[in-house]
Amino acid sequence: MAGQRTTGSYVKQPTGYSAFIPRRLPPHPAIQIDPEMQALLSKADRALGRLDGSIQTLPNPELFVFMYVRKEAVLSSQIEGTQASLNDLLAAEAKLHDRSAPSDVHEVVNYVSAFNHGLSRLKELPLSLRLIREIHEKLMTGVRGHNMTPGEFRTSQNWIGPPGCTLNQALFIPPPHTEFPGLLGDFEKFLHEPIVMPELLKIGLAHAQFETIHPFLDGNGRVGRLLITFLLCEKNMLIKPVLYLSHYLRKHRNRYYELLQGTRDRGDYEAWLKFFLNGVTEVSSEATETARAIVGLRESHRQLIADKFGMGARNGMRLLEHMFENPYFSVNDVAKRLSITFVAANNVVKKLVREKMAVEITGRYRNRQYSYAPYIKLFGA
Repeated sequence: MAGQRTTGSYVKQPTGYSAFIPRRLPPHPAIQIDPEMQALLSKADRALGRLDGSIQTLPNPELFVFMYVRKEAVLSSQIEGTQASLNDLLAAEAKLHDRSAPSDVHEVVNYVSAFNHGLSRLKELPLSLRLIREIHEKLMTGVRGHNMTPGEFRTSQNWIGPPGCTLNQALFIPPPHTEFPGLLGDFEKFLHEPIVMPELLKIGLAHAQFETIHPFLDGNGRVGRLLITFLLCEKNMLIKPVLYLSHYLRKHRNRYYELLQGTRDRGDYEAWLKFFLNGVTEVSSEATETARAIVGLRESHRQLIADKFGMGARNGMRLLEHMFENPYFSVNDVAKRLSITFVAANNVVKKLVREKMAVEITGRYRNRQYSYAPYIKLFGA
């Protein structure tokens, strides 16, 4: 079917290069749902359902979203070449001034900000071009690419290729901005028009189309991956944003790019969608296991506190809940969060360290910082 499908055409521009102009979605002929595709759809739907159910069993799902969002932020940013790790991000958010931390950690901080902004705005605004621009502005302001008009669709040509390549050396040249009125209008309509198609396929198609249009001068990959999570939440396929799909896309980065290009050159959406569904299944299953491990960790640490903390057990239990949302902390932080004295806070932190529930990370005598290391480790950090 893909061999009979035309998904767009390369059109020569006045200055001599050829840019790809995609056709509107959905593809024609329609996506072929063969037995393999149907089986992958079923597996992905079941895996998402299990993940959603697992998150609902968590004592306070909102607390645990914190780390899932940050893992996705780190992995999606690493696809674009950043070096910052999950620990670098958590340290930056805790305002630890580590001179050895990668300078690009602020890009990941911005990703978290864009993620949270988008989720908040989805409560009052449908996923739209307006919201996409807002997300892009949060993502790009004040970091590498900040001069690339954050929050604005491009008004000049961009291209995709190795670092430093010229327009003539590009691997792919997206449509010129003069085509945006029709292309972006059609894209927004596709997000919301009622089409008889499994929602996961629609989300996979939307991501591919967004990456093909490449409407910003920079940040398109990260915004496109954010859209996957936002669409899953908007369509109520996930109650909370706990699917770090960038883990799969980063692991298979070359294949990811090859398959997106295949949708343009050969109209082969089926190969891309099968890859996408495999990713949803794999990462959903991994995130479900993480959710179960979180429940186990919380229960074991609650029991440890009850058994070992004596008169400090009440403060220990209260601090434990805070650590799931803020896994980096100081004694002053603890005193402020729990509204207790510095001495009482210091005592409870010492007990955490003694029982290996927390680790001191600065090596300093004063102004020490601690991490809830067993929890962070569940996310591969």
